[in-house]
Amino acid sequence: MKKFASFYLFSSFILSGFSYAQNTASGTVYNDLNNNQVRDKNEPGLANICVSNGREVTTTDKAGKWTLPVNGDTGFFVIKPAGYQVPVSAEQLPRHYYLHKPKGSPTTQTEGVAPTGPLPRSIDFPLRPQAEDKQFSVLLFGDPQARGLTEVNYVMHDVVEECIGTSAKFGITLGDIVADDPNLFGEINAGVAQIGIPWYNTFGNHDFNRGATDDQFSDETFERFYGPSTYAFEYGQVAFIVLKNIYFTPDGKYKSQFTDTQIDFVRNYLKHVPENKLVVLVMHAPLVRSGNRNELFQLLEKRPHTFSVSGHTHTMAHVFADSKWGWNGPKPHHHFINATVCGSWWVGLKDETGIPHATMNDGAPNGYSILTFNGNQYKIQFKAARRPADYQMNIYLPEEQSPANWDTTQVVVNVFAGSARSTVEMQVPGQTGWIPLSLKPSGDPAVAAMAQLGPFLDATVDGTKLEKVFGWKMDEPETSHHIWRGSMPKNIPKGTHRLSIRTTDQFGQTYSASRIFRVR
Repeated sequence: MKKFASFYLFSSFILSGFSYAQNTASGTVYNDLNNNQVRDKNEPGLANICVSNGREVTTTDKAGKWTLPVNGDTGFFVIKPAGYQVPVSAEQLPRHYYLHKPKGSPTTQTEGVAPTGPLPRSIDFPLRPQAEDKQFSVLLFGDPQARGLTEVNYVMHDVVEECIGTSAKFGITLGDIVADDPNLFGEINAGVAQIGIPWYNTFGNHDFNRGATDDQFSDETFERFYGPSTYAFEYGQVAFIVLKNIYFTPDGKYKSQFTDTQIDFVRNYLKHVPENKLVVLVMHAPLVRSGNRNELFQLLEKRPHTFSVSGHTHTMAHVFADSKWGWNGPKPHHHFINATVCGSWWVGLKDETGIPHATMNDGAPNGYSILTFNGNQYKIQFKAARRPADYQMNIYLPEEQSPANWDTTQVVVNVFAGSARSTVEMQVPGQTGWIPLSLKPSGDPAVAAMAQLGPFLDATVDGTKLEKVFGWKMDEPETSHHIWRGSMPKNIPKGTHRLSIRTTDQFGQTYSASRIFRVR
């Protein structure tokens, strides 16, 4: 593995000699005309390109040169500008960085970065022009969270295989790539690479180096595979800022917050981002749960176009942050908590293909999202794993009842990616109009029923716990923030009928579903 790390460090950039002045680093961003990731004599430098050391952000001069402060553990990265591409590895991982760790990573249970030696005299970043339309899509994977190769295979068969051939321009994993075993990064990367598009990654609390005694060293294996855990890049009219907002405390626990260095990085980078661009913050834990989010809010709230996305909770939700969350902009900030690839940690009965149902604790199926941009505007579409694209809700209604019981029967609808800005309506027998349903956050009925299997799975047969046969036991159900309710009308005639549901989300996307029931 050390051979891999050293090969990468010295193959992606020109490292011309070594510098003995260790207080600054410098290099060139250049147009890699022949795509060999080595700066040849005829390849010009590129001006006005942002380069960072994770705190300061500078721009290249007319010759493509840059200079930044350095310390004994610094990750330098070029911020990919719109209209350019950075090299990617065989695993489709962007190679936009250089790690300066003269002594390498501290020893932990998983291998970090090998010693990089003295600071190179020149750290040169290659870029190549590429066409970028203002309209493009991105795949968002939340929490694949694989425990061992069995669950790596679940990720591949449940989600990755159906994404092959996507029109998305790149993908982003929102942290918890693995479940406490960074040694599996390589296996996950090799599988996700089969989708065939560049893939960016975010640090999650389950991606940490076990045994690290300082937050600074909690992401050493992550850095070996993916580079700095805080970075930025641009595509079209969108500036993406990826932030590690998992902070490990000396007692081995973690909390969600940003460091002063990260806040400085965002502040310094935004000075170079025009007001007409959409700024998208990407992180693992929800922004609204981060302790010092107000410092970030203050940097963003005067900008007209902002959005943020996270994973972590194993539920799906839209939060429209206003003053009660510390956001004081003219309109609420939209934060989207994405669905998880692993659902509820790959828990549940297995289907005919051997994959657990993995329903999330809010009743939404496991899956991913497709984030589509048009200039500085965006929309989100949820995609349930291995299900049709229009599978967007579950309807709960008794299949059969006598006429007298329908008067007090509630229609319950879980619109998986619904929000407070969605409308949900129903149409019942004998009516041509649509009746609005009310948003009533509550538990999902199916999840509540599945949770009752918990004690059953504690039982044993011939000394083997049934959970080993039928799947891991689910966590307790959680409140779903996308449940709608309404009352059935009176006097439904006897017979077989169809209940129709339609929903329109904040982006104007409309979905429908039906449920058949009988009045006996």
